[in-house]
Amino acid sequence: MMSEQPATLVGTDIERDEPIAVVGMSCRLPGADGPAAFWELLTGGISAIGDVPVHRWAEGARSAVTRGGFLDAVADFDAAFFAVSPREAAAMDPQQRLVLELAWEALEDAGIVPASLRGSRTSVFVGTLRDDYTNLVYQHGAEAITQHTMTGVNRSVIANRISHLLGLHGPSLTVDSAQSSSLVAVHLACESLRHGESTAAIAAGVNLNLLAENTVTEQRFGALSPDGVTYTFDARANGFVPGEGSGVVVLKPLRRAVADGDRIYGVIRGSAVNNDGATDGLTVPSRDAQEHVLRAAHARAGVAAEEVQYVELHGTGTPVGDPIEAAALGAALGAGRDAERALRVGSVKTNIGHLEGAAGIAGLIKTLLSLHHRMLPPSLNFVRANPAIDLDELGLAVQRELTTWPEPERPLVAGVNSFGMGGTNCHVVVAQAPVGDAGGDGAGDDTPRGPAPAVLSWVVSGAGKEALRAQAERLGAFASDEGAEADAMSSADIGWSLAATRTAHRHRSVVLGSDRSALLDGLRAVAQGKPAPGVVSGVATPGKVAFLFTGQGAQRLGMGTELYENFPVFAAAFDEVCAALDPYLEQPVADVIRTGGALLDETVNTQPALFALEVALYRLVESFGIRPDLVAGHSIGELAAAHIAGVFDLPDAAKLVTTRARLMQNAPTGGTMIAVQADENDVTALLNGQEDKASIAALNSPTSTVISGDTTTV
Repeated sequence: MMSEQPATLVGTDIERDEPIAVVGMSCRLPGADGPAAFWELLTGGISAIGDVPVHRWAEGARSAVTRGGFLDAVADFDAAFFAVSPREAAAMDPQQRLVLELAWEALEDAGIVPASLRGSRTSVFVGTLRDDYTNLVYQHGAEAITQHTMTGVNRSVIANRISHLLGLHGPSLTVDSAQSSSLVAVHLACESLRHGESTAAIAAGVNLNLLAENTVTEQRFGALSPDGVTYTFDARANGFVPGEGSGVVVLKPLRRAVADGDRIYGVIRGSAVNNDGATDGLTVPSRDAQEHVLRAAHARAGVAAEEVQYVELHGTGTPVGDPIEAAALGAALGAGRDAERALRVGSVKTNIGHLEGAAGIAGLIKTLLSLHHRMLPPSLNFVRANPAIDLDELGLAVQRELTTWPEPERPLVAGVNSFGMGGTNCHVVVAQAPVGDAGGDGAGDDTPRGPAPAVLSWVVSGAGKEALRAQAERLGAFASDEGAEADAMSSADIGWSLAATRTAHRHRSVVLGSDRSALLDGLRAVAQGKPAPGVVSGVATPGKVAFLFTGQGAQRLGMGTELYENFPVFAAAFDEVCAALDPYLEQPVADVIRTGGALLDETVNTQPALFALEVALYRLVESFGIRPDLVAGHSIGELAAAHIAGVFDLPDAAKLVTTRARLMQNAPTGGTMIAVQADENDVTALLNGQEDKASIAALNSPTSTVISGDTTTV
């Protein structure tokens, strides 16, 4: 899906301002282990803020900062899956481990097999600001340092791990602009794509609050809410709540995403970055600078202020920051709006806390989900506006409940804000995918679908036996959940996605069934590690590929018809072989196969028909990139294999196949062939003196011999 293409030279405004499609995403956030759970949390108006996990910090730190948004099991990591040794995994910053996992998940969400990116100019940009694990390691002194510590705690390696794992040759950078880091990472990824430096990009943000001292530092600075609640734009605003987590998006130029048939969550129309410069203090934001970055981003996007219906705020809930952000928004986007068309605003920090280095990516994913589902979730904890924020005057309105977009009939456009404490500001303009370009999510897809096959297959794989069972269990839960996304997907759609868009690990099971119920039964058997009808399991091992071409008896009326109608490669190869065979036959091969009835079972027709089908089948499989190391065949299949191997060309093969079929058709009738459980010597002794009536036709094995000849003698 990600075939390499030469870089496009940037020379026109269209190229320079190429829209960027978001084709995949993943996240692990407080109260949400993925985008679907995150959307449920948002639409349910749920706060994921809770007490500090018991084993996270020492008792003294927990008394200073008692509440925040935290992840469960931050120490968990499947090192073997990523080919990392246990010793190295223990030395790795959990932020490296978390981003590795989510990069893989985001690519799978995008329908991209990670191995297909190897060698491509795919870039990686990761925003973060924490070095908590580094400090934790060094607290234990020199004896805690191993040969893996240097890479394990180096912040730049957070991005580099992904590039190394996947074999990517695009830029690979860890970005630190404080709290705006992850949105700046998205901006840089888009710029890399627009300039032809990258063919695809992975943009991410990560933040883990592993060290109590960092959060206590924020508390003593006066940045944290004493009561552990984020009151964005509210009169009670008294600071932010610490949060942690990570998010990843997969990006492509829009034209490329449309050509690849990707599902598109939304389109990044433009973005901008600037700095506050000299203000009253290093951490005091500038209203003018924020206004300028908003105007620059929308000018770059070609989006007028009145087109924007929603902005995801930086929205920390601080008494200084909120009024400045509101004033900048009002000046750049809210001016002239009446109450009916007020610009809706909200902050995900009211749900999950301030993720700092990952705050921007969390806000972006929330906005993308809102575009994708065409609903705006509520911003929590708002009752009465901060006295320093005149919402009516500014043309703003806090999104307080789950609603449709203000003007859903118009193209949906939103903005995302993120500001760093050192003054680095970023704004990203996001819009719904252009109508008809929603790609693989099926929106606007009027392509007729053919009937589902009589037997469907679902392929499940894992890096080990337990992983295989776990995957089967998860797939079973997903596919059987009524009302979930899977319920709207056909079993054939699920089967295609499993086969074409997922990595095939060594431990594999194929579940076969005629309907969803049978497939789910097979998945349950795999999950339990039990054999079952319709389930084939095994371990893939390195080896050569062999193709076996079958012999007479495999024919059936109409064989290959659907392949002919759906695959031009098959049709062209079939026509070519038929054209070579037909001059030697009384009936055209294609006519006999499609409408010949009993004629197809006459040897003179059967063998040319099977030869034509098998050669065309081979050409089709070959077009998929699958080529054998060895070929073999039985009966007429021997001739197909010989032709494929280059023993003779098509004209010679056609002459040989038809001559053989005619001679066998003309052979006397009444004979018999049987297989007996006896070795060659025993059979030869029994045939002594009767060789004119019967003989050995084949040796199937050292103890199985085929005899052919006169029926009575045999």
